[in-house]
Amino acid sequence: MNRTTFFALLLVLFGTLAKAERPNLVFFLTDDQSTYSLGCYGNKDVKTPHIDQLAADGMIFDNHYDTTAICMASRASIFTGLLEYRTGCNFTHGHLIEKKWKKSYPMLLRDAGYTTAIAGKIGIEITDKPKGKGWLPEDDFDRWGAGPGQTNYDTKKNKSMLKYAEEYPHSTVSYGAFGREFIKDSAKGDKPFCLSISFKAPHKPATPDPQFDEVYKGKTFIKPDNYGREKGEHFSKQSQQGRQYTRFHEWGYADNYDEVMAIYHQQIYAIDVAVGMVRDAIKEVGVEGDTVVIFTSDNGFLCGSHGYGSKVLPYEEASRAPMIVYIPGHENSGKGLRCEALTGNVDFHPTMLELAGLDVPKGIDGQSLVPLYDDPSATTHEQLPLINVWGPEQAHSLSVVTRNWKYVYWPYDEGVFEKTEELYFLREDPGELENAAKNPEHSSALEEMRKRYDEEVKSWKDKAVPYHNYAPFGEWFERE
Repeated sequence: MNRTTFFALLLVLFGTLAKAERPNLVFFLTDDQSTYSLGCYGNKDVKTPHIDQLAADGMIFDNHYDTTAICMASRASIFTGLLEYRTGCNFTHGHLIEKKWKKSYPMLLRDAGYTTAIAGKIGIEITDKPKGKGWLPEDDFDRWGAGPGQTNYDTKKNKSMLKYAEEYPHSTVSYGAFGREFIKDSAKGDKPFCLSISFKAPHKPATPDPQFDEVYKGKTFIKPDNYGREKGEHFSKQSQQGRQYTRFHEWGYADNYDEVMAIYHQQIYAIDVAVGMVRDAIKEVGVEGDTVVIFTSDNGFLCGSHGYGSKVLPYEEASRAPMIVYIPGHENSGKGLRCEALTGNVDFHPTMLELAGLDVPKGIDGQSLVPLYDDPSATTHEQLPLINVWGPEQAHSLSVVTRNWKYVYWPYDEGVFEKTEELYFLREDPGELENAAKNPEHSSALEEMRKRYDEEVKSWKDKAVPYHNYAPFGEWFERE
């Protein structure tokens, strides 16, 4: 054997070892998906076999929160591991600064030798300076199937997905085809891959794939226990000022519930099909044992609970989202385990870096999920903030959630409004049906949660970016 052949074999060997030691990563992100849209979260009215199988193979996280319950800000937090006031990114504030994007999980993984791809609604744009013009980071991925803004359910209207339009005219399943093709191509190489699929579904306008029209046709759905306006009378006046309040009627939750929910769940059924396409491809090319799969949503959704529709608000249905992790070969996989630890959307960034064997940047807000997968009874976060500084000023709020409690503060106090605080004992009242802030039996819990809230306000003051109008909220959210 000559030296050239010998060193070539060594390179192949080391490349193979490096790939085996660094798992492939598949990250599914949906848009506006509530926990009660999945069978594995207890809904017997729905059909989500592939996602349910992913849960059976891996682990379900039951207390997962999106620290900002709106897509642009949440996605920036997912990419960077930073809370909204540290990304400076949301619709009416500004784009994500390039300096922060360079430390996002796709960029760090690609720098470390991963082949990267993204498809669907990326949800953010990058800018080189505050208030600067944004651009899509198309050149920062090895394969690009994403698009600007909300993207479109009509596949042919998504420029980067045109090749799939004829066979998959609805975009949801087209992303499954994109993922399947990328995995088959990547498996031929000697580098690990990271595939991110960011579905538009089930985001409004409700546009289900017609090939699945029969799945829920004529179906009657059980309403949640906290459904209806009478179950939200204890909420603040401030929470009623955003579009979330009027959409209870505008979107048909009040008088057309079954039809509206059939469409919502039909959209999620298409997501389930796409997840199945990708997982089948992983098995087909023989990399199932080397591929970690994560499934979640950028925020939850209020489908009539408390007489509200949509998201944004800090209440459970809007801020809590499904989250499933599958690590093949792990001793806790395949046992149907659930983790009750408090987790947040800022946790995906450090999780993927740790799985890839990379150093997690110091000072981020997220915590890796790997220790929780190792021990589902463990704890990482003691508390997380829930942020809304989007929409009408009256509806701006800051909240803090723990495993057992949630404290919500509404600072707007002009005209008919008064500063308002809400407290919910989530362990006994998961539907948030009683505001315990004025219950003397919970006075000690109220004081403890006020202190935790004040800690979040101090963190905002200390760490908020000095641009995109985030710093002033540090004083706005102070309790008097």
